[in-house]
Amino acid sequence: MRITLKLEPLTKAAFTPFGEVIEACAGAFHHINEGMVERYHDLAVVDALALGGKAGISIMRAKPYVLPLEVVFLERHPLSSQAFIPMKPTSFIVVVAPRGASVEAGEIRAFIAKPGQGINYAPGVWHHVLLPTEACDFVVVDRIGSGPNCDKFVLSEDVRPVIPAFGQGMDHAIFDCSAAEK
Repeated sequence: MRITLKLEPLTKAAFTPFGEVIEACAGAFHHINEGMVERYHDLAVVDALALGGKAGISIMRAKPYVLPLEVVFLERHPLSSQAFIPMKPTSFIVVVAPRGASVEAGEIRAFIAKPGQGINYAPGVWHHVLLPTEACDFVVVDRIGSGPNCDKFVLSEDVRPVIPAFGQGMDHAIFDCSAAEK
């Protein structure tokens, strides 16, 4: 039976099983550069050193998919974390499933990242490819190196969930930084 995923607000608490939310309000800051800069320090853990890998910074130029969209497959990176930070203030959809040998369709969740948020997938977390709501460049921080670091799981046709059109199936709760911590 196909289900339509509910687009949940991306909050630190809701996303913790899958990784970290990267945002300026997600942690305490301290001033640097003679008080002219607020540094929000250590917002996510970069895990990229397995099998001799190294952390790398790349840019991905992503185009939006036409929604609604059937989730055909998810991928995971067992050897590293993978962070996506949009380079302009835009929303994007994050589809994830818990770590494990396979994906259970009923455990797939969808979040909507608001402008100013990025995400860092923990190693081994199943996730959909980038789903921006508009064309956008993303800074990507992940593992550079050889080794088996991308697994793909194709869902059976009869259980593939659907990502709704942006604005449909959303929890329309308005939240600020303090609410995002909950």
